[in-house]
Amino acid sequence: MHEVAPPRCSVLLPFRNVAETIGEAVESLLGDPRAPIEVIAIDDGSTDEGAAIVRAIVARDARVRLASTSGLGIVGALERARSMVHPASEYIGRMDGDDVALPGRLVEQLAWLDARPDVALVATQVEAFPSDVVGEGLARYVAWQNAALTVEDHRRELFVEAPVCHPSVVVRRSALDRVGGYRETRWAEDYDLWLRLDADGCAIEKVPRCLLRWRQREGRLTFTHARYEPERFYEAKAQYLAPKIERARRPLTVWGAGPTGRRSMRALEQHGLRAARFVDIDPRKVGRVARGVAIERPEVLSPERDCVMVAVGAQGARALIRAQLDGWGFRETVDYWCVA
Repeated sequence: MHEVAPPRCSVLLPFRNVAETIGEAVESLLGDPRAPIEVIAIDDGSTDEGAAIVRAIVARDARVRLASTSGLGIVGALERARSMVHPASEYIGRMDGDDVALPGRLVEQLAWLDARPDVALVATQVEAFPSDVVGEGLARYVAWQNAALTVEDHRRELFVEAPVCHPSVVVRRSALDRVGGYRETRWAEDYDLWLRLDADGCAIEKVPRCLLRWRQREGRLTFTHARYEPERFYEAKAQYLAPKIERARRPLTVWGAGPTGRRSMRALEQHGLRAARFVDIDPRKVGRVARGVAIERPEVLSPERDCVMVAVGAQGARALIRAQLDGWGFRETVDYWCVA
């Protein structure tokens, strides 16, 4: 096994019981000899042959390192890997043990960050597979996620849903260290990190190419763990959106008196915020009351007087409301935010 140059990027790859895919995942990261990387694979309590498969790769490629835990969970495994990062690494990448990095992925992401010193994190577009497991909802989510490319796109969409796929990201080590790395929360650890990076003023972008195949499996943690329940996402959004609304120093109006608007407002109330009013285009709702305040028509809104949270669930409604507010002179992420 020959000596290799110090890495510029350390890829954190925790895995558990994915012997059938872990070899392909690791090898896909190593395929491009131009990529100045190391792969830190953490066997987080596997009971299959996954660790042995990675150990065989370690024996012939010095860019791969392997460590084991007794089963710390995703956050503990990621933090264990982060503690092992080479001192020379400027960037921290991510992969899961069942995903596939496409050729050129890391080379392109490192070049992107090198050319954009003001960007803290760059993700890529992804392909969810296999098709027989990818349902309509997930396909729609991936298409929405892939459409967010610029810094402005990610800031606009951050409180709608997580706008990047975690296994596709590369983040500046300095930014990740500054916000404290990964942490245990009531909600998803990756979404929590995106929200903290945004709160720290970090910019997020996406390479406009599909450079990761994101494998889906029945019963995967993303779909079953309590951290991914809808109420946890409302809590996460409220914690980081509340300070932005407070800085606007204007009464809060909620556009959307349906379930999304009410649940979003209920979460914000835990941070001391109250809605001055709701607005809705449904004539059956106008004149009624939501969360103790009146529901009015949107035409009452003014950018000089109102701060608006757009909280609607109907497909296509958000785009129409954005166009209306923009036409009235509202500025997104300054005068209004979209949530879902």
